[in-house]
Amino acid sequence: MAVTPAPQVDSIDSEDDDEDANEDDEVYMGADGGQANAGRDPYGRFLYRSTSSSAGSRSRSSDGSENNNLVPLDHVIAHSTAIRTSPSEGSARLGKAQKGANVNTLSMLAGREFNVSGNGKFSRAECCHVASRYLPTDGPSIVEQLNSRAYIGQFSKDGSLFVAGFQDRHIRVYNVEKGWAVQKDIQARNLRWTVTDTALSPDQRFLVYASINPVVHLVNVGSESGGVRSLANVTDIHEELNFSSDTREEGFGLWSLQFSEDGRELVAGSNDRSIYVYDLEANRPVLRITAHKDDVNSVVFADDSCHLIFSGSDDHTCKVWDRRCFAQRERPAGQLTGHLEGITFIDSKGDGRYFISNGKDQTIKLWDIRKMTSGSPAPKGVKPKIVPSFSWDYRWMDYPGMGKDVRHPYDQSLMTYKGHLVLRTLIRCYFSPLASTGQRYIYTGSHDCCVYIFDLATGRQVSRLSYHRGTVRDCSWHPTEPMLVSSSWDGNLAKWEHLHGDKPLARNQRCLQMPQTNIHDFFPDDD
Repeated sequence: MAVTPAPQVDSIDSEDDDEDANEDDEVYMGADGGQANAGRDPYGRFLYRSTSSSAGSRSRSSDGSENNNLVPLDHVIAHSTAIRTSPSEGSARLGKAQKGANVNTLSMLAGREFNVSGNGKFSRAECCHVASRYLPTDGPSIVEQLNSRAYIGQFSKDGSLFVAGFQDRHIRVYNVEKGWAVQKDIQARNLRWTVTDTALSPDQRFLVYASINPVVHLVNVGSESGGVRSLANVTDIHEELNFSSDTREEGFGLWSLQFSEDGRELVAGSNDRSIYVYDLEANRPVLRITAHKDDVNSVVFADDSCHLIFSGSDDHTCKVWDRRCFAQRERPAGQLTGHLEGITFIDSKGDGRYFISNGKDQTIKLWDIRKMTSGSPAPKGVKPKIVPSFSWDYRWMDYPGMGKDVRHPYDQSLMTYKGHLVLRTLIRCYFSPLASTGQRYIYTGSHDCCVYIFDLATGRQVSRLSYHRGTVRDCSWHPTEPMLVSSSWDGNLAKWEHLHGDKPLARNQRCLQMPQTNIHDFFPDDD
């Protein structure tokens, strides 16, 4: 009988108000070693004894040498994120918290009872200030275990459903609110190699799935559909949505899919270097953009208006497309440069301005589209700098730049996050939920069988979830609960939660008392 390895979580306790990680905790850093170098791990990453992780930008001293300290992001996105997760001034004053520090939850509850906010309840920012501390790092418990690689695993927009796609043609829809019961077990049709992507319609009645061919299939997964088992054209209709035209060869495949907010359109990225938009009412593709010089691995609508599309490609670039003016220009609104290798995934912040991308150069990058250019960011009339490049294949080789200080000379990104491994497959990354964390974190799967969580503004690795025995290709954070599900090539769907409240308290925590308060704790003295 196989022995399941015990889970390991390397995390910084986000509930502590003032404390950093233990200095004896070992974290991986993917930069050059410097004085702190303590050897390398099996993947060639340098090992450090440090309280900060490998994520984020690094500063340079006055003599030009590189410092290993992380430089917090000084940008409007960092400030807006802080505002979304800040306590009221009265609660901060009561908790005697320094600026930017966490306020004790009991102090915030006392502040609410004194109505320091003036509206008798927590503001959305105060809710996020509390909820963002409770990271889903406990467990995991196993939702599903199959003898097949899990490629897709995503919560629905409201968190009531979870969709998982496996290499053996199974696509399962779980009802989270009914104890993770299987609501639909779909046998994918015309599969080539694996399910490359799935997407739920905004009303959660329909699911589309794609593979390495130009035909997407649409299935009714609503409660009014048939039984649990969905076999194409036997128990359910798997409607074909053909993204190819009659005049083109049908030899391309689709890597990425997303519904528009109104549910009338699909956007897709393909391995024929193109972006497609499919009109579901007209039942045909209405737009094809020859977008990149290589495979388009990821596409996403920038916001709910669906006017802007972000795309990422194996040609190392991210591009922004404005559908409102595409008929006149037939070229991107702009592009962003900074990755040294192909891009595996893109996630939009949902505000039409910021997004993140995962790259085969083993980095996540944060972008602001206001920094995009119409072409190369290299200054005209100046000899261009050399962009580092390597000859390798990420499907079976390790990154040749691992452990080296390689960076793009014209990097336009706001922030770079390192520590995870993007190898063997198109590993995905995401912003943490807006409702519960204020999008304070970024998280990603990894080839080293872990899930990594980074602080968006500081770049610090706040948690590393280790349980799986295969690549974690996808992961999904519940939109409102402290729950995260990782989907791995070991066939497991692992559910991570915050369970500290269900654990026995340590001896020094068993006598928690409400702080002694009075009205003067909330309001400054009159001078």
